[in-house]
Parts: sequence; structure tokens; C-alpha cells
Amino acid sequence: MIILTTDTVPGKEIVELKGLVKGSTIRCKNIGRDITASFKNLVGGEMTGYNDMLIEARQIAIGRMVDEAEAMGANAIIGMRLMSSAVAAGAAEMVAYGTAVVIK
Repeated sequence: MIILTTDTVPGKEIVELKGLVKGSTIRCKNIGRDITASFKNLVGGEMTGYNDMLIEARQIAIGRMVDEAEAMGANAIIGMRLMSSAVAAGAAEMVAYGTAVVIK
């Protein structure tokens, strides 16, 4: 599956628009990450626990978006975007969305 943030696929022709596809996940912080983050707030530095959590969330959201596009018969996704938001104390949602297309 080709995934692009652009609205075209260089060197390819979009022959069919399948429609909007999206994937999302909601991830929660855990006590280990919270303790480590508290120490990082005191001394500074990268919060690797949260970084790892966000990397995993992006991978899951993109994977779910790709699954939806494949089920529609698409072979590419254009205009892909990522969005995150806090949905509750200690929980964040990651959403991937774009337009499923068929290219040749």
C-alpha cells in the first residue's frame, strides 16, 4: 500500500476514488511511564516511555486505516494525515485518515 501526504501520486494515474479511510486507537498512560515522566520533568530530557507509546499508537492507527483501504479495493492512500487528542485524563487518541484510491 502506497501512503502519501500529497494529493497526487507522482508518475501514476489515479483511476478511481474509493473514499475516506481512517484508523484510530486510544492509548492510556501506565504507572511506570508516569513515574519516569515525573523524574524527567525535574531533570529534563526526552520522555522515552511516552515517545514509545505514541510511536505504537501511530503504527496501530495507520495499520487500521490501511486495512480499511484494502477492504475497499484501494492500492494507495493519498492526503494522509495524523491527528491526536486527549480524550480523558491520562488517555490520548491517535487518528490516521486519508483518501483511498486505485492507481495504475
